Amino acid sequence: MDYETIAAMLEGTGLPFAYHHFAEGESPQPPFLCYLTPGSSNFAADGKVYFKVKQLDVELYTDRKAPELEERLEAAFDAYGLFYEKSETYIESEKLYEVIYEMEV
Repeated sequence: MDYETIAAMLEGTGLPFAYHHFAEGESPQPPFLCYLTPGSSNFAADGKVYFKVKQLDVELYTDRKAPELEERLEAAFDAYGLFYEKSETYIESEKLYEVIYEMEV
């Protein structure tokens, strides 16, 4: 999955998003998304990369717990046939909930 496809998938959620982070002072009001590709899990054969696999993290930030937004985001992943793992934390300093979806594309 290339970056254009990832962006198209996230656009379909109707939420503002940015790669890695928003520029300082330009972060929208919650809810919003950030996504990044922190690494890879490539398949090798004969000493070469045979099949490229990117790690993809999509982070949902909200100022309150928002199950309906999580369901919307998960529906987008399902529509693209993506398997994901989900975790959640509360960022006290920002007063935001962060739900992280980790997957390989």
